[in-house]
Amino acid sequence: MTEQEIFDSIRRSIDSAPRNQYTVELHLQMIKYADDLQHITAKEFCEGVGLRQSFGAEFSKMRNLVTRLKKASLDTSLI
Repeated sequence: MTEQEIFDSIRRSIDSAPRNQYTVELHLQMIKYADDLQHITAKEFCEGVGLRQSFGAEFSKMRNLVTRLKKASLDTSLI
């Protein structure tokens, strides 16, 4: 998948999430694609997905969390 395809997929996923699950879905998508987006900044992520810059902190947190989750045997390809 290209970077733009990933951004589009994330946008579709969060747009289709129930209103009270928007942030949960966003976090899940960030974890799912963390490896593919390792090289981009939080600002670039927000711009690519079309989010407010304030979500950049969440992107950084989720990317850091992936490392710990993988050590606990999480397979992000199953998300």
